[in-house]
Amino acid sequence: MNGSVYIETSIFGHLTARPTDNLIVAANIKITQDWWNEHSSSFTLYASEIVEDEAAKGDPIIAAQRLNLLQSLMLLELTEDAFELSQAFLTQSNLPLKASNDALHMALATVYNLDYLLTWNCKHMANAQIQRKLAQISSDLGYILPVIWLSQVWWVKCILRYITPSEGVERTTKTQRTQRSIDPM
Repeated sequence: MNGSVYIETSIFGHLTARPTDNLIVAANIKITQDWWNEHSSSFTLYASEIVEDEAAKGDPIIAAQRLNLLQSLMLLELTEDAFELSQAFLTQSNLPLKASNDALHMALATVYNLDYLLTWNCKHMANAQIQRKLAQISSDLGYILPVIWLSQVWWVKCILRYITPSEGVERTTKTQRTQRSIDPM
């Protein structure tokens, strides 16, 4: 196994999404489905009752599909420690109160010491400015914030793992890049 991953609700939304004419959304759906089908089995996957509650909302047929996917994951229990950490995230960072479930997702993944949290939520989760502050809050309380990935970033990382220099990708050292910027040929 390659580690533990908390699967946030937006991933299930993309896994069960209806076809769309929006090319960006369609690409994100495809990326999510490809990761799920080709890479998810390499990880230990987790969700929570919060994911389950969120996944149950909306169109009953699509919600049933999301809940069916959730059956294969282990559900993390909301502990007092996770709740307290989520409250610290909300009160000590720039997360708005309406992001309380987002704070709970991140707190659960942190308290359970998971390696990754996979999401499409760029506003409150996969946001470098917010992550920096949440990492500090986590550290101050004795935790390590997991790596929070967008599906597309993870997908690119998986693809790049299989590309070798002989396939046309030039790998350079930091020194080589510095020399090029000083003395371009």
